[in-house]
Amino acid sequence: MTEKKLRIAVIFGGRSGEHEVSLMSARSVLKVLEPAKYQVTQVGITLDGEWLHCGDTIGAFERGDYSQLERVVLPSEPSYSALYVLRDRRDGATLEKLADIDVFFPVLHGPFGEDGTIQGLFEMAGVAYVGAGVVGSAVGMDKAIFKDVMRANHIPVLDSLLVLRSDIEKDVGSVIARAEKLGAYPFFTKPVNLGSSVGITKCNTRSDLGEGLMEAMRYDRRVLIERGAVNAREIEVSVLGNEHPVASVCGEVLPSREFYSYESKYIDGTSGLIIPAQLPVEVSEKIREYAVRAYELIDSAGMARADFFVEKDTHRIFLNELNTLPGFTSISMYPKLWEASGLPYARLVDRLIELALERKAERDRTRHEYRSEA
Repeated sequence: MTEKKLRIAVIFGGRSGEHEVSLMSARSVLKVLEPAKYQVTQVGITLDGEWLHCGDTIGAFERGDYSQLERVVLPSEPSYSALYVLRDRRDGATLEKLADIDVFFPVLHGPFGEDGTIQGLFEMAGVAYVGAGVVGSAVGMDKAIFKDVMRANHIPVLDSLLVLRSDIEKDVGSVIARAEKLGAYPFFTKPVNLGSSVGITKCNTRSDLGEGLMEAMRYDRRVLIERGAVNAREIEVSVLGNEHPVASVCGEVLPSREFYSYESKYIDGTSGLIIPAQLPVEVSEKIREYAVRAYELIDSAGMARADFFVEKDTHRIFLNELNTLPGFTSISMYPKLWEASGLPYARLVDRLIELALERKAERDRTRHEYRSEA
């Protein structure tokens, strides 16, 4: 007897500034899902939020040609657990089953994919899915709340200030004055809920800070102003697992630009990577300890990449962020770190699917109704 193939739905694209990055990540994941083990359904989400499908959805999205794609939906009722084609007819819309799905694999970055929203849909539908749940995804995505959780648990992070778009529009000078109380320049301005360095600006002067605030608020109504780490190295570590996560070796990023921007990550392709990072053993171990603790504190699952700053002179460590759906492109740090730790890309993808099924089995043990003993 041949072993039954697992039915996987890979979902990519999405309604965020990281749409293009998602396509690159998805292409890499799709390449290693072995046809002998998996029956794969591709679903692309447009910038307008439409879920679309055809035989080669990723190719259609890369070309920007949606003319041959059909609309699909995932009903939010646990009795379905399948994808359906939505067809408009003269007598009304109809749903026709496209495929039963064992595991949903979101390869989505940013809002509506990494922030707990699509995870909420998966939870309502009662399906298995790769990655963190609603809480872990939401807290990991929200830079301001994440830092507050870390501070409350004595994990070092850089000083920062949260401001609203309405504050900036009302009196940008007052916002700048408040920011300057954090210390000396440089500062970084960041949209609170976005990744891949989209909308981030390094600000060396008051003028830069004003421009950075305007840029960040284009992408979010909440903006984080963060004190820059002085003379620091950028260190990353990958975390894998559910209730007993483990950390990879540490890696160092050598940005090709002034900081690890979107362009240096995905366009230039010239940023250097040193794996493993050349750090004292005790510093590497402390970074890996912080990464696992942060992962557990926000109830992450499946995977995450933890990003740190380490001061060159003092070796002081600052946790920058935890990415619960990190990049999966051919040049992405998350899979590269695991490969250096002895877990190759294809096996890593297999393991993430296994973890999704394990997490689903654990969720299924939870009762959702109460019956009085009386």
